[in-house]
Amino acid sequence: MNSPGRILIVDDEPKMVRLLSNVFTSTGFKVLTCLSPRLAAGQVAMEQPDLIILDIVFPGHTDGYDVCRQIREFSSVPIIMLTAKVRDTDKLCGFDAGADDYVTKPFNSKELVARVRALLKRAHTALPVESSADINLGRLRIEQANRRVTVDGEEIHLTPIEFNLLSKLAQHHDQVMTHEQLLTLVWGQDYLYDTEYLRTFIYTLRKKIEIDPSHPDLIKRYPGIGYSLVTPKED
Repeated sequence: MNSPGRILIVDDEPKMVRLLSNVFTSTGFKVLTCLSPRLAAGQVAMEQPDLIILDIVFPGHTDGYDVCRQIREFSSVPIIMLTAKVRDTDKLCGFDAGADDYVTKPFNSKELVARVRALLKRAHTALPVESSADINLGRLRIEQANRRVTVDGEEIHLTPIEFNLLSKLAQHHDQVMTHEQLLTLVWGQDYLYDTEYLRTFIYTLRKKIEIDPSHPDLIKRYPGIGYSLVTPKED
């Protein structure tokens, strides 16, 4: 039987590394480990894992957020942050750094494996593209084919999930898309009720494309319903 994937565990706690290794090897995954955040990005580049489990807190000046940002400079590999930090601000920092998912300690092994499988499935399944044509909405331009986004002519770096979310909103611009539609299209059926994910990624997306994220004029929220990407009004 083929392995379902190769997982790199980045954590400086040997006991946690052993626990995670046992969890994933027992379910058929191949496991790589890294105990130092300083070596993580290099190991990702060399080993090309299918998914990364990344702790946040490390001794010294480098943390998991830094590691995530370093990896995102050259790779879109799925990253799950696994940490004891539970505040919403910590989660926002993780997603803003480029993480795809966030699991808190203590964790349920079966849930963690399920999230890993869902992320791998999404990573290996291309989202259906309704149109490869570029989308121009005032100062916002989305080039679907090469996944490039510019605002007022300046290129904006988006994580793969942020781009997929913006693309889906843009393909249905000036229409309200429900929470359930967006979660299913971007994250998959397993995330149908995880509205916190959607809210968090909308927040990070607004920070990158809105002039004033606290008063957005591109991504509009419809409480209890969903979101819409609207065509900016001409001055």
